[in-house]
Amino acid sequence: MLDIFLLCFIFGAFSGILAGLFGVGGGIVLVPFFLFLLSCNSIGGSHVMLIAIATSLATIVVTSLSASWAHYRLGALLKIPVIHLSLGMIVGVLFGTFAADNFAFSYLQLIFGIYLLLVSLQMALAYKPKRAVHDLNKLYLKIAGSMIGFVSAFLGTGGGTLTVPYLAKHGVEMKNAVAISSACGFSIAVIGSISYMALGWDVLELPEGSLGYIYMPAFSGVVLSSILTVPLGAKLANQLPAQKLKRYFSGLLFLVALKVLWGAV
Repeated sequence: MLDIFLLCFIFGAFSGILAGLFGVGGGIVLVPFFLFLLSCNSIGGSHVMLIAIATSLATIVVTSLSASWAHYRLGALLKIPVIHLSLGMIVGVLFGTFAADNFAFSYLQLIFGIYLLLVSLQMALAYKPKRAVHDLNKLYLKIAGSMIGFVSAFLGTGGGTLTVPYLAKHGVEMKNAVAISSACGFSIAVIGSISYMALGWDVLELPEGSLGYIYMPAFSGVVLSSILTVPLGAKLANQLPAQKLKRYFSGLLFLVALKVLWGAV
């Protein structure tokens, strides 16, 4: 377990920089890493994808809370959208975790690989959604939140790749959209983590050091380092050509997606 912890500590520092630099993180980089690391060490067996997803969500509890607090102090956090998106997300997350727990490992991996491909294309093309016909209201926020929550819990992400474009499409300024996404990521991560702990609590084949489907050595390693390097990534974002780097990162993400899909088929 010590080797797993150390490797996750090292990678957590890298994922923290990516999160601060590009505004991405969570399942985008952590689920593929956990999947590869655990599979190479013969940990998790047929449950390895669920362990990767659940552990990724658990790390987002800490990182999204830190990011949300920072956005709140800067005055970028809009409470009304957070409340109504989160109410919908709670429902979506509960259904998403249950659905993932009942999917075959190979199908989960295939779906996640396709999701990575779409995200990499979105980043490479710098996609900006057109303005929506209707404005945001409480009902639309709850409906959108339920769908985002379902996908996020199913794939082990904080929902930023869905929440930010959705809010931008409805005229929310980017700084506010990112802040709202961070706060909603906390809601997704908390409910999702609790659900995955409960669903995996009585599963006998899970590795030592697990809380349900959450693998604590991996969780601890990532959290302890990533929480320190997120501010560094944010600082670099203001000093480096972030858009150009984002395209390079999308290429790397594309290759990771192909690797995940290859493993699924």
